[in-house]
Amino acid sequence: MANRNAPLDETALRLCEELGYSFADSSLLLDALTHTSFKNERPDLAPTDNERLEFLGDAAIDLVVASLLYVQFPDADEGELTRRRADLVSEKGLSEAAETIGVGEAMRLGKGEQKSGGRFKPRLLASALEACIGAIYQDGGGNAAFEAARRVFEPRLHTSAPGHRDAKSRAQEWAQANLGGTPSYRLLETDGPDHDREFTVALELNDEEVATGAGRSKIEAEQAAALIALDKWNQPPPEEQ
Repeated sequence: MANRNAPLDETALRLCEELGYSFADSSLLLDALTHTSFKNERPDLAPTDNERLEFLGDAAIDLVVASLLYVQFPDADEGELTRRRADLVSEKGLSEAAETIGVGEAMRLGKGEQKSGGRFKPRLLASALEACIGAIYQDGGGNAAFEAARRVFEPRLHTSAPGHRDAKSRAQEWAQANLGGTPSYRLLETDGPDHDREFTVALELNDEEVATGAGRSKIEAEQAAALIALDKWNQPPPEEQ
């Protein structure tokens, strides 16, 4: 069992300052910063990785960003709000936010992942940031997670482009306007070793599977599924910028 008073190094403590949160159970933060490669190499120090906390944090961040955008852009319609949210919570948006607050320096990576530049990989940074917010939710509840996520994303609301290249937001807008429903995404399969995983995701609409997509992260797989769905609906892909 993880030590509830596990010591944090300087990089983790600086990250806590950036998040504006002090953990009662510091092992939750260590779990959030633990990549599968580190868990596999050092099971004595890492009984678990950050994937479950990533799942929790993903949902929390979506809600916080939606709430912030709703307040900050009172004249924006649903389509614009959707695009802005998609941009902020995309792998690129999450990884940029994670890099800004020092998530990369604090991550616990296996030797191979560290040598291959894991601290700078957008997929790992995005996942770890989501896991950190999930850890705060577990440690301090919804209000604490909301405040930490607000601290991270509020400064980015007006600097982020409204998601013109995002396939998920394009698919959602079109489906809502023309098919009377909102697409949802379901993880079908995870294949491959820890350092080279592939995720397969289904896009579903009105309880029917429309398309599947694959990628090296769940976000990438969801985008791939959305692109395929757009093609099936005879819709052009998002504009490149």
